[in-house]
Amino acid sequence: MNRKRHYFLCGIGGSGMLPLALILQAKGHEVEGSDRMLDRTHDQGGTAKKFDFIRRRGIALHPQDGSGLTSKAQILVTSAAVEDSVPDVQAALRLGARRQSRAEVLAELFNAAPRSIAVGGTSGKSTTTAMAGWILCRAGRDPTIINGAVMKNFISPDVPFAGSLLGQSDRFVAEVDESDGSIALFSPRVAVLNNIALDHKSMAELRRLFGDFAAKAETVVLNLDNGETAALAAGLPREKLITYSLAAPEADLLARDLRPQPDGIDFEIREGDETARVALKVPGAHNVANALAAVAAARADGVDLADAAAALGSFAGLRRRLELVGTAGGVTVIDDFAHNPDKIQASLSSLHDFPGRLLVMFQPHGFGPLRLMKDAFIDCFARNLRPDDLLIMPDPVYFGGTVERSVTSRDIVEGVAAKGRRAVAFAERPACGEALLKEARPGDRIVVMGARDDSLATFAAGLLAHF
Repeated sequence: MNRKRHYFLCGIGGSGMLPLALILQAKGHEVEGSDRMLDRTHDQGGTAKKFDFIRRRGIALHPQDGSGLTSKAQILVTSAAVEDSVPDVQAALRLGARRQSRAEVLAELFNAAPRSIAVGGTSGKSTTTAMAGWILCRAGRDPTIINGAVMKNFISPDVPFAGSLLGQSDRFVAEVDESDGSIALFSPRVAVLNNIALDHKSMAELRRLFGDFAAKAETVVLNLDNGETAALAAGLPREKLITYSLAAPEADLLARDLRPQPDGIDFEIREGDETARVALKVPGAHNVANALAAVAAARADGVDLADAAAALGSFAGLRRRLELVGTAGGVTVIDDFAHNPDKIQASLSSLHDFPGRLLVMFQPHGFGPLRLMKDAFIDCFARNLRPDDLLIMPDPVYFGGTVERSVTSRDIVEGVAAKGRRAVAFAERPACGEALLKEARPGDRIVVMGARDDSLATFAAGLLAHF
């Protein structure tokens, strides 16, 4: 990709598209884009700020009506969710302009890097990517990083939406996605797999995708606490593995003596005869696992264990990952990206390390995932909510296109209620907010959960303002 190109990113404000846009621009390419939310910013405060940031970077923005595509020389970049009926796609077809997926463009950049680390798995990808990138930065490795979330360590007044970082070395750390199968495009030197669980695809498809991904790598980092990744480890040559665990003593990296704190969790890492203490500023045993994966990736790049552990002590976390919005009137509001059963279980477990009722509003990230994981969602909430907790669900986020709506949020709450937990559903999110405000009392924690919708952060902040 040495030749300068003209990219047009459809949905440029998305959590995956914006980091890619910034990397492409930093590499000297011409970048512009469109977004369906441009005409809805009157009630989406965080989204409006994002578009202002993009414009300040010198990136032209257009309505998502095809008007921004005017030349065959433009390359239209879309996510897997963009259908052919979208006007931008129709305009590109009329012009004869080339079309690439976000993953294809990212894979071109990533696969050209000699020292590459790709982080995959069902849960924890964004956090692990940010942790590994931060460790390498602190160790002087100067990597390029691209993530699907805003990394707090890299936020500055000029870059408030830091989902990527352009480094000057030959190292590249990237989050890669299995939901659309695009993980198959990446050929990493180091492949990290946190876990494998049901999410967007069947388990058979996931095993094939992740197995092929691991087979291509020189070094594979695998979690022995997850049955699927442990089984994958058993079938790979031992010399290419770095394993980690919170429980299995045979793991190369083992976490011991976990001590939850109000603002994080402390633990010890053991690697052979060497140990190092870590004081994480993000909570939960799941983040201990993410930290072990990041340390393993850094060790594959030659970073000392002590240096990696020290760097984790200054890791600031990600936006919308158990992010404290604030406390007012004795009620705490937390914003969280959790959207599949594994992520939800991890978040609820971390929150239950400390007392107080949980009032959870979970907005599903689509009708398709809701249908695929209906039983798993019901089981997850029934097992991980306590009797005095409350689950409130609006209908899934919907941005247009064709979708089957055979399973709704009401199906989930009815299943959870049948298992003895408090759960209610409302069609619209404002009604959920009213119910949360009516229910809350001092000592409670309101948790706003969901993905693919930037306005959830604005919604959480609006709840806090009422106390």
